Amino acid sequence: MSFVEYGDTIKDGDTAIVFLGHESMFPVKVQHGTVTQTKYGVIRHSTDLIGKKYGSKVTCSKGGWVFILHPTPELWTMNLPHRTQILYSTDISIITMMLELKPGSIVCESGTGSGSLSHALIRTVAPTGHLYTVEFHQQRAEKAREEFREHGVEHLVTVTNQDVCKNGFGVSKIADAVFLDIPSPWEAIGHAKSALKAEGGRICSFSPCIEQVQRTCLAMEEYGFTEINTLEILLRVYNVRTISLPIPDLGKAAEDNSSTGFDSSNPSHQGSPCANLQQGTVQFKSGVPLREVVGHTGYLTFATKS
Repeated sequence: MSFVEYGDTIKDGDTAIVFLGHESMFPVKVQHGTVTQTKYGVIRHSTDLIGKKYGSKVTCSKGGWVFILHPTPELWTMNLPHRTQILYSTDISIITMMLELKPGSIVCESGTGSGSLSHALIRTVAPTGHLYTVEFHQQRAEKAREEFREHGVEHLVTVTNQDVCKNGFGVSKIADAVFLDIPSPWEAIGHAKSALKAEGGRICSFSPCIEQVQRTCLAMEEYGFTEINTLEILLRVYNVRTISLPIPDLGKAAEDNSSTGFDSSNPSHQGSPCANLQQGTVQFKSGVPLREVVGHTGYLTFATKS
């Protein structure tokens, strides 16, 4: 199993996603002799998972069933163990596009954190590219190395435990892109410039506060970066559901139309929008935004090495 080389069959040692529903899923490490508890009953790895195809429908001990999915960076972002705040698919998608990443690209990242963005970057640059990721916290760096090894991508990533603001990324003039997600990114702009290739490399800095953005932009200008711009990505999710609205009073014309012989008791008219005219409401399908939405996550500042 690898996050970048997809396989058909579940094997011992794989990481798989147990899918109970769109709002309920979790990762599991497949191991001989191990069982996983769900609200639908027990999943026995030896008999229910190993040797089955990814995407299979597995029946649990209580009769309920789940799907077993192959892990992807998108699914991992939704299910990973949080060691830090993470970036989600909304920001990740614009980062990979604006940094102009492709297979074979060399990318530097700081900090690694929970590895949400890291997995997406690795898949984007595979099979010939490489990610150099720097994490200040020793335990988080060690856990990231362990996860990359378990996920079959360790040959595509190098994890370094150091302070990027003081010691840089450990590489020089080879990176196509640099990404910064640290409290004081302006202190790492000089090291980012040193890591980028001679000309045309791209940089992105993620910061939750506009004051951080201001200092970072000043540092980018000082080090000669051009095309500096800042974006804020806001996601608005819609639910498609049935809603009821009152029928407007259109006067005598509406009364004349209602007397044209429409019979709401006729079975063929049941379910029609007109079926609820006598109750003064009409039902139809509509896209409705969620009552509570995730607002501001952070600002993304991009620039080009000139």
